[in-house]
Amino acid sequence: MAALEEEFTLSSVSDQKPLGSWSVKQGQIITCPAVCNFQTGEYVVVHDNKVLRIWNNEDVNLDKVFKATLSAEVYRILSVQGTEPLVLFKEGAVRGLEALLADPQQKIETVISDEEVIKWTKFFVVFRHPVLIFITEKHGNYFAYVQMFNSRILTKYTLLLGQDENSVIKSFTASVDRKFISLMSLSSDGCIYETLIPIRPADPEKNQSLVKSLLLKAVVSGNARNGVALTALDQDHVAVLGSPLAASKECLSVWNIKFQTLQTSKELPQGTSGQLWYYGEHLFMLHGKSLTVIPYKCEVSSLAGALGKLKHSQDPGTHVVSHFVNWETPQGCGLGFQNSEQSRRILRRRKIEVSLQPEVPPSKQLLSTIMKDSEKHIEVEVRKFLALKQTPDFHTVIGDTVTGLLERCKAEPSFYPRNCLMQLIQTHVLSYSLCPDLMEIALKKKDVQLLQLCLQQFPDIPESVTCACLKIFLSIGDDSLQETDVNMESVFDYSINSVHDEKMEEQTEILQNGFNPEEDKCNNCDQELNKKPQDETKESTSCPVVQKRAALLNAILHSAYSETFLLPHLKDIPAQHITLFLKYLYFLYLKCSENATMTLPGIHPPTLNQIMDWICLLLDANFTVVVMMPEAKRLLINLYKLVKSQISVYSELNKIEVSFRELQKLNQEKNNRGLYSIEVLELF
Repeated sequence: MAALEEEFTLSSVSDQKPLGSWSVKQGQIITCPAVCNFQTGEYVVVHDNKVLRIWNNEDVNLDKVFKATLSAEVYRILSVQGTEPLVLFKEGAVRGLEALLADPQQKIETVISDEEVIKWTKFFVVFRHPVLIFITEKHGNYFAYVQMFNSRILTKYTLLLGQDENSVIKSFTASVDRKFISLMSLSSDGCIYETLIPIRPADPEKNQSLVKSLLLKAVVSGNARNGVALTALDQDHVAVLGSPLAASKECLSVWNIKFQTLQTSKELPQGTSGQLWYYGEHLFMLHGKSLTVIPYKCEVSSLAGALGKLKHSQDPGTHVVSHFVNWETPQGCGLGFQNSEQSRRILRRRKIEVSLQPEVPPSKQLLSTIMKDSEKHIEVEVRKFLALKQTPDFHTVIGDTVTGLLERCKAEPSFYPRNCLMQLIQTHVLSYSLCPDLMEIALKKKDVQLLQLCLQQFPDIPESVTCACLKIFLSIGDDSLQETDVNMESVFDYSINSVHDEKMEEQTEILQNGFNPEEDKCNNCDQELNKKPQDETKESTSCPVVQKRAALLNAILHSAYSETFLLPHLKDIPAQHITLFLKYLYFLYLKCSENATMTLPGIHPPTLNQIMDWICLLLDANFTVVVMMPEAKRLLINLYKLVKSQISVYSELNKIEVSFRELQKLNQEKNNRGLYSIEVLELF
């Protein structure tokens, strides 16, 4: 598939019409946002870090416009009205655009230190003179550089993080007055801090330290995973993009920092990219896949205005949008813009509609949805509900939701929302006694994935249901399992090479857990084992079931049970399936015997006790049937030798225990030893 070309689009905000579009060649990467040179009306961009291009509205093909290859990599091109654009290089040097174009290959000096990276920059005009500020970061430390172009002075400041030295700054913004640059930062703790940087420092050559102060507390969630953004609207107002709570959706909020009040806020259901700009009394942000433009003009900050009690008076001919945010996103090119009067009518109508319709709780909305909507829509609504902050009735709502879904499954055989059911099971709220029909329906559907999840999550599954799951896990075909998504955490890699096979077989014949079968007096069993063909040798050292079936059987091994209630149901399982399960358990035992810890690799594998308990259970329930099957004869002989070897091992351990006990008595009797002694102990 051909690579997509990166392009620029020029649009008119007022009428939402695209005015032009240009693209770079495939393979070329735009590394610096395009800006407008207000002095010439041209556009400037950098691609591939060093290639600068300039064009105007009449140009069609970017390949034919002015091009200059620079000697160093560019971080940003900055442009404001009233002065020429500036070019900020990644190493911290700054050049005027005209001076750079006069000699594109001029040497660019290094201003910042090694491993120091520019994170943010802003361009101001103060007293008709350009002022540039950029922030760098190195090993968690932040630095501010202020460049005054009327005096060619570059001042460096160290930004002290204060008490929370582990915090990370997510976004910067700044505003300027006659004496200070107010640098505001949105930290990883969700708070906004302010650092005042003097425009005219007392000692420009000295590296000074600046302490930040808390400006607004907890404006966004400290655990927000998506991008957050902060931009200054004027000296008293900031706009914040982010989630106010950990489980809530992203919002655009406007705060009055002077009076610490929230002016307006609205959820953004389609999400954002964490990018926010303010220019010409318009907020620009990416909402979903569209660029949304929001007209917003700040009032003169006052206490009445901050509390929303200021009365507005204006002439009929004026066009002012005061503390109004247009949350409509029209179709088309994705630019949202309406005039003030239309917006007020929409907002007024929306308030009336909301006041007439009482708000329905999310839990009731969910219960209403599951009774009539499609499986896909129900899945979306369940995901939304689970993402909300848990309420006191959360457990009850989950139980009612599962009950409603199961009742609909019984009424409509074609309806089976397995994805929704799996989401609800994973809340760790449900149990078998709360929704017994859940596993019954899954057994009818032979949904082994859902049954496995229930066995892992439910602590109170009856033994009859556990055996019903075991029957399905043993009887389902390998082809059907290959198409099923099963949790494989409890299964390790069963692939064994031929060399390992030979060693493992030699171990089972010669040395089993410290016992030599050649010393066994059961000569008939030894003769039977010595006559076994080569293919059966391979069977004993390779897993008798596929990995997905092994994962399902492991879920059975981990399930809770009572032996008294389980044994009668095990007798109902066909003999060939019992034999297959016994072969798998014997294989797991051999795997445990390979290491000194007698454990299996993997995440949450079956334990040796679980393996031995289930071998005993299966033999107790089905021995008279299995012993009559010719294909199970060799397996039973192996299990017999396994038990006999264990008895011999425990017998030898008991003898050693007696010897050690006698040694302990001897040591207790001989307490008076010199500095050096030689003792000879004889064991009989």
